[in-house]
Amino acid sequence: MLEKLAKARNLSKANNAIKRLISERGESNAVSMADDVVNNYRKLTKDQHIAFFTYLFEKLNPQVDAVLKAAQNYAAESTARNYIQLQKVSESPRQELFRRLNRAGHGTAAVVQMRRDLLQILDKKPELAAVDFDMRHLLSSWFNPGFLKMHRVDWKSPAEVLEKLIQHEAVHAIDGWDDLRRRLQPDRRCFAFFHPQLPSEPLIFVEVALLPEIPTVITPLVDKKAETVDQPSQYKVAVFYSISNCEPGLRGVSMGNFLIKRVAEQLHAEFPGLKTFVTLSPIPGFMDWVSAGANLGEDIPAERLKPNLRSARDQALANLKLDVQSWTEKLSAGWHPDLASPKEQESLLCLASIYLGLGSTGRNGNPVAKFHLGNGAKLHLVNWAGDLSRKGLRQSAGLMVNYLYDLGNVEENHEKFANGEIVYSRSVGRLMAP
Repeated sequence: MLEKLAKARNLSKANNAIKRLISERGESNAVSMADDVVNNYRKLTKDQHIAFFTYLFEKLNPQVDAVLKAAQNYAAESTARNYIQLQKVSESPRQELFRRLNRAGHGTAAVVQMRRDLLQILDKKPELAAVDFDMRHLLSSWFNPGFLKMHRVDWKSPAEVLEKLIQHEAVHAIDGWDDLRRRLQPDRRCFAFFHPQLPSEPLIFVEVALLPEIPTVITPLVDKKAETVDQPSQYKVAVFYSISNCEPGLRGVSMGNFLIKRVAEQLHAEFPGLKTFVTLSPIPGFMDWVSAGANLGEDIPAERLKPNLRSARDQALANLKLDVQSWTEKLSAGWHPDLASPKEQESLLCLASIYLGLGSTGRNGNPVAKFHLGNGAKLHLVNWAGDLSRKGLRQSAGLMVNYLYDLGNVEENHEKFANGEIVYSRSVGRLMAP
């Protein structure tokens, strides 16, 4: 009973602290009041977060009458004064609350933490999307790449930063300190974005391998026993083989595309002989798409799929016979790229090329492809047996992709992708209809 009362008291204190902070007209007490909100929020239990954010949703909305009146005035007379008034009254008071919270000690970190908590309950309480929209709007400004600092992370970086690389590597897990040390050798680079308010917190990081040629297989890049190439004259290709977000509270805040471009520019300046910038990327969700019948749907409208491609897709599905034995059953029975028949190889490469080369602009397009293609890269190669890990076989039958970043064509490719066109190489085009 006492515990229940204490919880209720903590929630009441947090809400009252919000009222005081949002009603404060001057700035003299703003910092201490912001600290009050943050400190009281930290005392809340996870099950009280719904009540906290529901309070923000219900009590800190714009006034409907004021918004309607301002909109009517602006529609009648589009003056600067009416425009400014419309902007003022239509902005949610929550945004001002979060701006004031940012004045607290470690306020930026506190707001990011709040959004991390909010995202965990959003599925249960979809109406709180309005609160999330306000938070994401502000965080997109606060974490604008223009405010972020890019630093190379090496073996001499602070231990707490290195630990976060191990913790947050999302594509190819880092197997302890020896593995990390290899990934930071001279023929490897790791770069991360940092925010001035969070100096020891890498927000997002990218791992790069410097190689003589474009790789098609991931194992040598993440093998901690791989020999080091320490002759800069051999560095002809920079391979972005992993990019990981470290902060769930910044989901939806665009940073990765800017990081890759900055890294490419810096590496090109450091190694003028470095001419080629590519990724070696996974294809998560590919075999789920194939197993579901490679449904073209809205992602690949019928008018974009010529008869020969439709025929190739249908033949490829027939060759795989997943209606007889599921993909999971095939893997359990020992299916492996090295044992695959030529028809199976041809069929999987065909389907992957259609999936990536035609369907990536759609709502259900592959997320990794959407990221790189939307960033201005070109779909360059689809590689057989690129990732033989259990995860790689399950997700994509071991296939991997090289997305090519041609620095001179990045902007043009980005514009094409935004308009629904995917730029891919002739070799990818040939795979679509073998």
